[in-house]
Amino acid sequence: MKQGGKLGRLTVQTSSLVSCARLGWPGCVPRDLRIVRTGRGVVVKAAIVRLVLFLLLFSAAFVAPHARADTTSQVVLVRVKGVINPVTAAYIVRGIDTAEQTSARAVVIQLDTPGGLMDSMRDIIQRMLASKVPVVVYVSPAGARAASAGTFITMAANVAAMAPNTNIGAAHPVSGNGQDISDTMGEKITNDAVAQIRGLADERGRNADWAESAVRESKSLGERDAVRQNVVDLMAEDVPSLLRQIDGREVKTPAGPVILQTADATVVPVDMDFMERFLLMLSDPNIAYLLLSLAMTALFLEFSNPGAILPGVVGAIALLLALFSLGMLPINYAGLALIFLGFILFFAEVKVVSHGMLALGGVISMGLGSLMLINSSAPYMSISRPLIAGVVLAVALFFTLVVGAAVRALRKKPASGQEGLIGQIGVARSLLNPEGYVFIQGARWDAVALEGEIQTGEEVIVTGVEGLRLYVMRYLEGRPGLRPGPTVTVREITDGEGIHPPLLTTGDEIDRQNDHQED
Repeated sequence: MKQGGKLGRLTVQTSSLVSCARLGWPGCVPRDLRIVRTGRGVVVKAAIVRLVLFLLLFSAAFVAPHARADTTSQVVLVRVKGVINPVTAAYIVRGIDTAEQTSARAVVIQLDTPGGLMDSMRDIIQRMLASKVPVVVYVSPAGARAASAGTFITMAANVAAMAPNTNIGAAHPVSGNGQDISDTMGEKITNDAVAQIRGLADERGRNADWAESAVRESKSLGERDAVRQNVVDLMAEDVPSLLRQIDGREVKTPAGPVILQTADATVVPVDMDFMERFLLMLSDPNIAYLLLSLAMTALFLEFSNPGAILPGVVGAIALLLALFSLGMLPINYAGLALIFLGFILFFAEVKVVSHGMLALGGVISMGLGSLMLINSSAPYMSISRPLIAGVVLAVALFFTLVVGAAVRALRKKPASGQEGLIGQIGVARSLLNPEGYVFIQGARWDAVALEGEIQTGEEVIVTGVEGLRLYVMRYLEGRPGLRPGPTVTVREITDGEGIHPPLLTTGDEIDRQNDHQED
């Protein structure tokens, strides 16, 4: 139905206003409507405006609440596999922070670890105890373990679960080399660990006596016995099964009691970022050893060839990364010193003629240092024996063959140009009295004999060059002071007739010549 009012030649379509008013929409007044002049008058077009407003209100009323529901129905999943160290601790802390920021219903730590550093373990436990979001530790997948530091982390969880064919325990503290800590210090550390794990077990309502025995006696349990002895809360096949089983449980957090609602929750994995993966890779003892070897090799190349730049840059970067990596590992400084000594001996072999003795000493020193470098008997803290053998052999060959050949090439007398002719042996092609011709390096040269006549066919040795003229002497293989090669020197001598061109002499010959001049 169309209703209208007339004012001169202007007409206003009011049916839209009536419908708008019936809906009770705000802002439904004539001044909010767009007026368009037509040939017969002005028609108010309000239908498009109403549609846009309706869509906006629908989005605000329905879409936004659903988005918030998706965020709050999440369960954050953190996957930990490997040694507990500062990198792993930072990753777990970031996962718990993410769960709190997104108001997730829980955070699940999927754990598989042989143990690790106590300081990193304590950082993780402190963050778990302070979490406002329930923390679930799930020892998984099949074949995984929560040993040593992993036992403490599992005990600190609001809910502890294990997958089939997993185990927990063996939490006795050991020194950096994997051995028992003896005497008073060992007793103090053990008692401190017992107090901590009993406190965690009591806080979470678990078997504190078994927890103490895991520390004092290194006891371990499989998943079924762990559930039966109240060490963990339940056994689950996978993460979805875990979330269904813990749904409806009430747990205590610093923010107060929380009833878990995880049956229909969406699992959102929080994986390690690039920097965390890179730092975790550096914490591998094998990577640390490779970086150290690369750094030492590159830096020795830079020191032996100043200005090469690239070896220095690569060596400096590798050395800094190696120091960071070794800082997370229990290293033996005697082993580190032996590795340095091995590189020094390899370098000395290139500079000094030792008939291989220095190289042999370098192999022995670097090999022993490599075996001693990591001060731990734990398998996950050791350097691969085949890797040690390969690196030591490669470094030894590199220094003795590659670097040695380069140094010998630098020491070699120039083989071209005027300098290359000094010390060369040729044949007289004419009588030198004192001038004549000689044949050297496949070419005929004008030559001047510096001592007496030299007959055609006699061997001569070049002692000096002046333009295209050579100064030669009769070459006698056994004659002292006139043997060619890199050990001879070029000097000038004088006699009563003036200055001769340079002669190829040794120190003994010069002394004899100087004595002759004084006479």
